[in-house]
Amino acid sequence: MPSYEDVRAAFPVLERYAYLNAGTNGPLPRAAVEAMIAEQLVDLAEGRGGEPYFSRALDLRGEVRAKLAALFGVEPAQVALTRSTTDGCNIVLAGLDLGRDDEVVTTDVEHFGLIGPLHASGARIVAAPEDRVLEAVTDRTRLVAVSHVSWVTGNSLDPARIKAETGLPVLVDGAQSAGVIPVAVGEIDFYAVSCQKWLCGPDVTGALVVARPDDLRVALPSYFAQTEHRPDGSYVPREGAERFDSGWIGTPSLAGLSKALDAAPEWRYERLAEMAAKCRAALGERFDVVTKPDQAGLVTFRPTSDPTELVANLRGAGVIVRELPGRNLIRVSCGYWTSDDDLERLLGGLA
Repeated sequence: MPSYEDVRAAFPVLERYAYLNAGTNGPLPRAAVEAMIAEQLVDLAEGRGGEPYFSRALDLRGEVRAKLAALFGVEPAQVALTRSTTDGCNIVLAGLDLGRDDEVVTTDVEHFGLIGPLHASGARIVAAPEDRVLEAVTDRTRLVAVSHVSWVTGNSLDPARIKAETGLPVLVDGAQSAGVIPVAVGEIDFYAVSCQKWLCGPDVTGALVVARPDDLRVALPSYFAQTEHRPDGSYVPREGAERFDSGWIGTPSLAGLSKALDAAPEWRYERLAEMAAKCRAALGERFDVVTKPDQAGLVTFRPTSDPTELVANLRGAGVIVRELPGRNLIRVSCGYWTSDDDLERLLGGLA
């Protein structure tokens, strides 16, 4: 099992910065970048065509799919490869064929990556406070769509409880939970994630877990939707969630994501929770913290000065955090790589 020092050394950016922004983009591990470069050099020398190239790409798709399935406690046949959380949300909402007579319950602290697709679905959207989702469900509700962890407050919205108590289909935005807390998708119908955040993968990589692939219509077919097709576009669908794959992913990105998934140690969740708790406690001595205790990796607080200027000043001091525009909030992302020194640099920059 790798030591904390070995794991931290795998992320070169940490040599310069207290990098506390995995909620936007995680730090890239050296092994992932080396794998990406190696694949790019092969493409440069050999071209991107022919049987060896396509076989390599398909093998890597299978490898990544299997690793993501293991991470979420599902079968590979339940995992689609996408480009982002938003991609996954669009795939689901298009396939559900929602209309103006359908009601979808969500919260008032969701990312546009979820609420944008919800609005485009044409359904009636009910946005409830994050702690009153169950109260907003009615006999007209066809879907509940929420984050597992709010990108704004950092609080868990407990989608498993929502599923258990309503029995309704549930779509989860897992952008701030995948790689942060243990995720057992279980009975949740649809779980969309971005792999460039806490999973530390390359840009434009994501996944969608579909509990029962045969129950969702393929509304946005890519080439991977079919095993064979006819001139009129009718086709034989692939088995499982692979039919929802959103398109081609180059071998550099696949190889980088595979290595990034390998980089996370078994003790990551415990370490991450410990550092988030320390961060919340320290910030709570001086600021209004909106994140409840014992949540995930995000800690959001209300600064006492202009947040835009403060984030810029922190960056100048080597501390990377995020402002939440228009909300007078600053968000800190604590990873399993976060050190006590990182938190001390943050607190020093806020002094």
